[in-house]
Amino acid sequence: MRLVVVGAGIVGAAIASRAARRPTAVTVLDAGRSPGASNATGSSFAWIGAWGQWPGGMMALRGGALPRWHQLQDELAGVHVQWTGSLSWRDQPHTQPDVTRTDDGSEVLTAAEVAVVEPNLREPPARAVWHPGDGAVDPLAVTTALLQSACGNGAQVRLGVCATGLRTRGTRVVGVETSVGFMPADTVVVAAGTGVPRLCEPFGVPVPVTASAAVLLRFDAPRGLVKTLIDGPSLEVRQNRSGQLLVPAACGTDVSAEALAGIARRTAQKIRATFHHAADIRLDRISVGQRPMPADGAPIIGPIPGVQGLYLAVMHSGVTLAPLIGRLVVQELIGGVESPELVGCRPARFTTAS
Repeated sequence: MRLVVVGAGIVGAAIASRAARRPTAVTVLDAGRSPGASNATGSSFAWIGAWGQWPGGMMALRGGALPRWHQLQDELAGVHVQWTGSLSWRDQPHTQPDVTRTDDGSEVLTAAEVAVVEPNLREPPARAVWHPGDGAVDPLAVTTALLQSACGNGAQVRLGVCATGLRTRGTRVVGVETSVGFMPADTVVVAAGTGVPRLCEPFGVPVPVTASAAVLLRFDAPRGLVKTLIDGPSLEVRQNRSGQLLVPAACGTDVSAEALAGIARRTAQKIRATFHHAADIRLDRISVGQRPMPADGAPIIGPIPGVQGLYLAVMHSGVTLAPLIGRLVVQELIGGVESPELVGCRPARFTTAS
């Protein structure tokens, strides 16, 4: 079987890594020159958690997301997860939970307990939800490790190669037209994020995915300033293994240098107002990517109705789901076993909706 994966972000890399372990000729294509850097992967906050909103067909994936990350960390030496746990709270008192322990094993902490977990917070919230099983990763490092694993099992990774279209013979996709020529395939997996609708447009099937700008700021800061992953009312922040603070920010459609400078300035002010010992933080860099956002919030995974040899894999958040999706997709495409967890994620839901 010849499998071509379009997209070398974390989702495409996870599929390729798992597929290359089977008797399959795997090729990965990406227009970028560095794995994951040219798409949403490179600007992801990379929070791995199982709580929060899991819309529609995504709910069936919830239970498998974190276990697969633990397994991937054990399998690949280049995958390091910071299992720091996360703290979440909101401004409005009525939105805080009234229980001390939730049904998923998380706990509701008092201000004194929050201060133990995050001692540098200037004003610990009266109540916050502690999710001890949450973690975070360096998504580019993970993507690189996955692609290296794929190559170690015989896959080819072609960076700087743009997929310009899909070639068909009747109702079957037989390969990918690229900037360097035609690449034949028995199956094409399109995991190209916001580029998925363009490649699927000729088939006349709606793939409602919009682009949402993702801004990630990195600040040099004292080590140990932030112990966990914080999801507060005005600030999300975590500290990575090298000591940098990572902060996602909303920017709308304006990603001009002026707008980004304003975001960085306001974000730095929030950090200093939130934490002790943050006076000397310094902006290192800002990255901007385009997140693929399916219209109903759930992943779009599976074949397009009436088209053979074509399989889609596009979602938010790809970082949380990548190891699980890699396994399930390969189980379907190569193992020939339909994954019950993916039934609610099929592209067909957009053509059969009333």
